[in-house]
Amino acid sequence: MISRPLKLGFLASGNGSSAEAIVDAVAGGALAAEARLLVSNKKAAPALDWATARGVPALAIPTINNPDAADLALADAMTGHGVELIVLSGYLRRLGPVTLARYAGRIVNIHPGPLPQFGGEGMYGGRVHQAVLAAGLAESAIVIHLVDEAYDHGAELARRGVPISPGDTPRSLEDRVKALEPAFFVETLQRIATGELELPDAV
Repeated sequence: MISRPLKLGFLASGNGSSAEAIVDAVAGGALAAEARLLVSNKKAAPALDWATARGVPALAIPTINNPDAADLALADAMTGHGVELIVLSGYLRRLGPVTLARYAGRIVNIHPGPLPQFGGEGMYGGRVHQAVLAAGLAESAIVIHLVDEAYDHGAELARRGVPISPGDTPRSLEDRVKALEPAFFVETLQRIATGELELPDAV
């Protein structure tokens, strides 16, 4: 059982735009949650700066040299700050077994294309939109899903269709999807916060 208000932790490798929108929604009273911690695998990530400016504890935990130690440090940092639900916002590292086990069924990610067709290792950013357009689909999608040991594999929680226009390019589709992602993430988390959208029992 997850407690209310939601106690959120964030993972971001770069700007963490969706995480920033979520933190702002919390501060503005639009989301019944607490922003407990933001962690990046990159010491120079802009997300660390805006988190600190907003009063959210922020840590850099590099994963490149010792991924096992980083995995344990990440899990312990989240637990130590009372995080119950981890939100990925452009986090481009595979999570380790300690974090995945400790937060099983309590890690969510947003993906910029239909799953499972346009997911998996290496399928992020412009690559997703290029593949969607190459497939000739009439509609793309934004998908919020649980995270497990495989890329873009966990159970789907919410989906929003994004119509494709005849003149779309990978860039134009990406821009439109990016513009929709933050509000959709906030909306989905609020549905979890109110109990309208129930997470599966933690394993």
